Amino acid sequence: MWIRLAVLAAAVLGLARAAWAEERLALVIGNSAYGSVQPLDNPGRDARLMAETLERLGFDVTLAVDAPQLEMKRAIARFGRRLRGAGEDATGLFYYAGHGVQSFGSNYLLPVDVALSDAADLDLMAVEAQSVLRQMASARNRTNIVILDACRNNPFKAVADLNERGLAEMKAPTGTFLAYATAPGEVALDGEGENSPFTEALAREIVVPGAPVEQVFKQVRRAVLEQSGGGQTPWDTSSLVSDFTFAAAEPEAVMSAAEIEEAQIWRSVKASRDAMQIMLFLRGYGSGKYADEARALLASLMEEELHGGAGAAVTAAPAAPAEPAPAVAAADAETAMFQAAQGDGSKAAFEAYLMAYPEGRFAELAAAEVAALAAGAGQDPQAGADTPPAAAEDAPAAVALAETGPITYASPLDTDAAALSGLTLAEAVTRSPSFPPVEGLPESYWKDQSCSSCHQWTRERLCTQGNTYLSLNMQRSLGKQHPFGGALKQALKSWAAGGCQ
Repeated sequence: MWIRLAVLAAAVLGLARAAWAEERLALVIGNSAYGSVQPLDNPGRDARLMAETLERLGFDVTLAVDAPQLEMKRAIARFGRRLRGAGEDATGLFYYAGHGVQSFGSNYLLPVDVALSDAADLDLMAVEAQSVLRQMASARNRTNIVILDACRNNPFKAVADLNERGLAEMKAPTGTFLAYATAPGEVALDGEGENSPFTEALAREIVVPGAPVEQVFKQVRRAVLEQSGGGQTPWDTSSLVSDFTFAAAEPEAVMSAAEIEEAQIWRSVKASRDAMQIMLFLRGYGSGKYADEARALLASLMEEELHGGAGAAVTAAPAAPAEPAPAVAAADAETAMFQAAQGDGSKAAFEAYLMAYPEGRFAELAAAEVAALAAGAGQDPQAGADTPPAAAEDAPAAVALAETGPITYASPLDTDAAALSGLTLAEAVTRSPSFPPVEGLPESYWKDQSCSSCHQWTRERLCTQGNTYLSLNMQRSLGKQHPFGGALKQALKSWAAGGCQ
């Protein structure tokens, strides 16, 4: 029985490799069980996950777990020899998870038997990352990929000249794609689950059929930014001169770049089980391929929340109430992502957009939002003639509110909006919406339910939301629909301008 299974597995692996004209070689190393420095929980599991995933994608994988220095150096040397013999069309991939440090601008990967008391001995006790690049570059093959999930905390804090954070950015030889778990000089998370956030996202994204390598790591960056709340930004640099995909697109299901991006965004949103993220997704892809699935999942999550079911995963976010908006064409993924960032209103959301589209049409606006949120205060759009048209449309409501004096959390609102007039902010957010937050959502999930239960609003979160409306570039959102028109947004903005008293 075991022999038959082994033969079958070999046959499947052979078919996977036959799908690619070029030879694919990978060296995967994961070090967890350190002896003289802090052990790590996940690198061994990360390496096994990557090895299994790469084998399914047609790579001939050499796996080393908890390797001492001699074993690491021998494995790297054998990998270089095999790559040199595989021909110019071969693809080489090196993956490392474990401790890594930098000294004098050079990066070092730490074997499990490392013991260090002086930085001068680092090249004698560790493995210089540049040596891996030299081995791969010597093969003169078309494509090489180096992935380092090695930016955890420095295990040698007491050793002089090793006090830099994270890893230093390396230059990629021609034909090389370099990926890091986080930005140069920053520290990555080892993760609280079975795998690090970076490797978990990577193993999920590299199997997407037809996704270019650049798109894969862009989506990994988005996923890790989301999971870390903007605290960890995966980084990459490329000198590739040819196209590369980990998983071939099926001929009968070739996807455009926009379709691939929509699928990747939906997988990330679906995995989050976050009602607010699903609402934002539907704003961008309300008529897309995954819209029905998104609405069904949203209905399920809201039913769990409203009935107090176990496992409810409606996560609060400092964002405006979900609002119907014209669906953005699936082909315009950039516009969808920027609108989602506006709806979310957080610094992390705008940074995620900038990482995805650094030269995008909305890059200047996104950068301004990041700067305003980082400063903790925005500009007053009522000063001067630069008030956007959307803000001007709501001017009567703003004036009516201003005439009553400063708005406080407990003061009655004086506004032309009948549903709001005479209510305090504390009372207003307990009222029921007058239309569904997402088109097509069954009435049982929203009618007669309070807005605060959907958004898990607190006074602090309302203040955060009000402050987003103070930013000049967020004024257009003040004119969008809401169960109480634009008056509630104007009230929150005025309240925030007065310090949320």
